[in-house]
Amino acid sequence: MNTANKITISRIILSLIIIILLLFPFDQMGFEFPTFLIGGKILIDLKYIIVGILFIIASLTDFIDGHIARKYNMVTDFGKMIDAISDKLLTNSVLIILACNGKISTIIAVVIIIRDIVVDSIKMVIGNKGAVVAAIGIAKVKTAMLMIGITLTLFYNLPFELISLRISDFLLALAAILSVISAIKYYIMAKPYFKEM
Repeated sequence: MNTANKITISRIILSLIIIILLLFPFDQMGFEFPTFLIGGKILIDLKYIIVGILFIIASLTDFIDGHIARKYNMVTDFGKMIDAISDKLLTNSVLIILACNGKISTIIAVVIIIRDIVVDSIKMVIGNKGAVVAAIGIAKVKTAMLMIGITLTLFYNLPFELISLRISDFLLALAAILSVISAIKYYIMAKPYFKEM
């Protein structure tokens, strides 16, 4: 296993730790994370701050592993597969949990996850035809907006919440819109392959 793939595996491990931290019933086990009052009005739970830090680290590995793989010619089929799995595990699981906890709009989580299913299916069809679809620019922007939006949500939208600017919600909504647009673009790119079926 090369260095790039090891970094990708580390993202999966971090993702699982994040999921456990968010879902494990610590209160039922007699343990509660400390809470802090910020600005006299925002009560933050240390658990979400810890998860936010881990999410940032995991998100950075998403860029690092790809960069290393391309720079040092470490691109493998296994690497491509495990990278796609780790990306979805990290973002989609956190989106679902945040939506269930009422931290973000359920619509945003549903739109982004459905988009991922559609785009992955399109890529699979094209892959079966022996072709490869590279990530398009708008999809990369969507991913960046999504990562930043989730991070801000985990950090209670601070410091913007202190001045009542819902930047986290805006970025997540923008990511959802870009998700739809990028899905349409991927479909248009794949259209010639569908005609062959």
